[in-house]
Amino acid sequence: MIIQKTREEIELMRESALIVSKTLGMIASEIKEGVTTLYLDKLAEEFIRDHGATPSFLGLYDFPNSLCMSPNAQVVHGIPNNTPLKNGDVISVDCGAFKNGYHGDHAYSFEIGEVAPEVKKLLQVTKESLYVGIREFKAGNRVEDVGNAIQKYTEAHGYGVVRELVGHGVGKKMHEEPEMPNYGKRGRGKLFVEGMVVAIEPMINMGTRNIKQLKDGWTILTADGKPSAHFEHDVALIDGKPELLSTFQYIYKALGIESNEEDEFRKVPLIL
Repeated sequence: MIIQKTREEIELMRESALIVSKTLGMIASEIKEGVTTLYLDKLAEEFIRDHGATPSFLGLYDFPNSLCMSPNAQVVHGIPNNTPLKNGDVISVDCGAFKNGYHGDHAYSFEIGEVAPEVKKLLQVTKESLYVGIREFKAGNRVEDVGNAIQKYTEAHGYGVVRELVGHGVGKKMHEEPEMPNYGKRGRGKLFVEGMVVAIEPMINMGTRNIKQLKDGWTILTADGKPSAHFEHDVALIDGKPELLSTFQYIYKALGIESNEEDEFRKVPLIL
């Protein structure tokens, strides 16, 4: 069952989402060659708690940490560890925060130092596909309209779209209906309704779409060992149109990047 949110609930969710956004912005200032993912995880947990929230992922389904940190061929659900990041790495950082009874949940793939051009392109196309998908989250459309748009955009570049892992509704629970796959056929799936809030999150592989899981029971890898990219936003359906609750602007501020990519999905300009 899809749980529709009131405007008041959506504003509470926006607060949770922006705590995640600020956490990722803080991580953007700290993530560099030689730093360990376990160190970044501890920083994130402290930051989330300092902002009056609790880490959504810590203990969720017995996950041991506050961040999912998945470098290079890891797709998602990587467990933070003491291995230092290297120049040329890319890493998906997925974060959740729980405040006022609601979750925020989104992710960004970071570059460490000088990244190979073909890997840069993978990240760029994956992030672009996120917004291609968000544009389809509107009144009159259905779940697979979003997935179809993401699939077409990324497969046109020769990339593999992960099938086994999907986006999802989000609210009082981290994972609510509907599931939001990154592939599909237009016109299929549940109809979007006013007040829905979903996490849309393309997980795109440079090579094969096939994946495998490590024995730790969490870490998902590409089957061919090629890099993967992952970007995620929380989006509400308001007045029939998609509105972002999360933002990458804190990340961009930390990295010195200027971008207006989110402007079309905001009624009111974001004030950092």
